[in-house]
Amino acid sequence: MTFGTRLTRRGALSFLAAGVAAPLLPASAQAARLETLALFGPPAGPSVTLAHAVASGGFSGVAGEAIFTAWRNPDELRAGLTSGKIGLSVVPVQAAANLYNRGFPIRLANVMTNGLLYVISEDKSVSAVADLKGHSIAVPFRGDTPEIIFAQLLAHNGLEPGKDLEITYAGTPIEAMQLLLSGRVETALTAEPSTTAGILRGRKAGKPVSRVIDLQKAWGEMTGAAAVVPQAGLAVTQGFMDASGDLLPDILSVLQTATSEVLQNPAEAAKEATEALGLPAPLLAASIPHCNLVARPANEARNDIERMLNAMAGEGMKRIGGKLPDDGFYL
Repeated sequence: MTFGTRLTRRGALSFLAAGVAAPLLPASAQAARLETLALFGPPAGPSVTLAHAVASGGFSGVAGEAIFTAWRNPDELRAGLTSGKIGLSVVPVQAAANLYNRGFPIRLANVMTNGLLYVISEDKSVSAVADLKGHSIAVPFRGDTPEIIFAQLLAHNGLEPGKDLEITYAGTPIEAMQLLLSGRVETALTAEPSTTAGILRGRKAGKPVSRVIDLQKAWGEMTGAAAVVPQAGLAVTQGFMDASGDLLPDILSVLQTATSEVLQNPAEAAKEATEALGLPAPLLAASIPHCNLVARPANEARNDIERMLNAMAGEGMKRIGGKLPDDGFYL
């Protein structure tokens, strides 16, 4: 799983049809402490932070019990948000922005990764986007965050798909990685933890696969800014804000501490997250150092977020609901 979730106009409207849209106003009366704090996220790097915070008892001052549940696909996430079952979840930033602009009551509390995207290959002659000329590459999630960012980088380097390089589109980063290992392509665009999975599987098969391009660095070079692609963060629904919004500062403080702990001890954090995420602990432990995990307040990350959203918004900014999110989106 990665953060390439696409929330289409139809998908966004389905939220509104469920009658859950509401103005984003501050909560007036909220409980001092929850009986149960439920957190959600995909089986990927930022969710390791949530799983660790739960397992380590980090939320003991916030709730009597804290639980983390991994959602497996965008439909599951949409259903949870619509029903109100999901109030706090790691969500792709582009998807959250799209929902917000289409009227769904969701806000971004923080950014939990500064980018998870890499190009992997056995070919050591490839070390920059320009080096992909004449090569074949598997690219996942056509029309979503990874592919859109990659397309921007190709255009910046004067490369035209079909002319300068051959692209095979894959459904997921795992599929892209498998196309590489099967020899059907020479390179693959992947996202953690599938990047690490490709390297480890390649090693077992005697294939010296490695990360040859860090797309975060390439993005920074293109934009002249930091090597940051703020792909996902903790999103909060209005339902949670109304019920327990006064607890958010404490929750975010716990996540800041948990992020530092995960980075300091990836092996332990991986053991704590393996069951919840359904991924092997050794894979998670090896992946964590490459997940660029952070706990940046959303308003502090706004410039980086807007830089990314502007690049991937598309004609008429349709991919993000027609405009950049306003101040209300940033909690």
